[in-house]
Amino acid sequence: MLVSERIGQLFLDTGDRLEYTEYGGGDRWVVLLPAPLMPRRMQQPLARALAGDGLHVVTLDLLGHGRSDRPADPLAYSVTHFAEQVVALLDHLGAEQAVVGGVSLGGNVALEVAALAPERVRGLIVEGPVLDNALTTGLLVLAPLMFAARFVPFTVAGVRKVTKVVPRGLVPFWVGIGLDACNQRPKSMAAVVHGVLFGRMAPSSSARRRIAVPALVVGHPADPLHRTTDALMLADELPGSRFLKAHNVLEWRVAPDRLDAAAVAFAQECWDAAGARRRGRGVAR
Repeated sequence: MLVSERIGQLFLDTGDRLEYTEYGGGDRWVVLLPAPLMPRRMQQPLARALAGDGLHVVTLDLLGHGRSDRPADPLAYSVTHFAEQVVALLDHLGAEQAVVGGVSLGGNVALEVAALAPERVRGLIVEGPVLDNALTTGLLVLAPLMFAARFVPFTVAGVRKVTKVVPRGLVPFWVGIGLDACNQRPKSMAAVVHGVLFGRMAPSSSARRRIAVPALVVGHPADPLHRTTDALMLADELPGSRFLKAHNVLEWRVAPDRLDAAAVAFAQECWDAAGARRRGRGVAR
């Protein structure tokens, strides 16, 4: 099913610009967030699947990502700041509530939105959260990127220069996403990684236990960064959660039908339940 797609932008109080894409229309909002240093376009296939079922989907480039602004100040970046940007997006769109979902760091941001502004979240879709059991691996993966960007910036600039000239229309979709992820500026990349590593990574366990909205938690087997133990722990902490195990790390990228269908059904269920609660309150009055 074809759905309309529109690119938009908003400006934060700091003057920084964020870019997003809307898919479909209506009042059943879903916001999707990408993995760290990845562009919002990585969520395009899922966004189209959700919008094709009548949902109004928005994919967002958080600050320092994709086509949004990229300040070089580490203080501009943290999971809390990213969550505030999602709330600013909802305000900008006039969306009272949304199902908020994300991959990896994007999933952590979705959790932070639910902790920061629970009244704005209808449900959560969290794929591969990075929590307590993956912190060491996260440091091993992200710290070298930060040091390369800060102390040998020509390596990051060189990769950007080489990959930028490859026409995205001539390569497979996920190859293009990988090339887009290589489009980094050394100073802003170092700032993003610094802010994520040394800022708040996710709500605390006690805060997560107070998140009352429905949640779909998707875990990856044999993934050292997005540990299944983290996903299982999160599903146990969230009172209204359900756990779904992917067949492998790449299932949602290369064979997405099963997980797409689960996400569509879950998001629609969140909104159907919302309507039932509103109708019930109306009858009670």
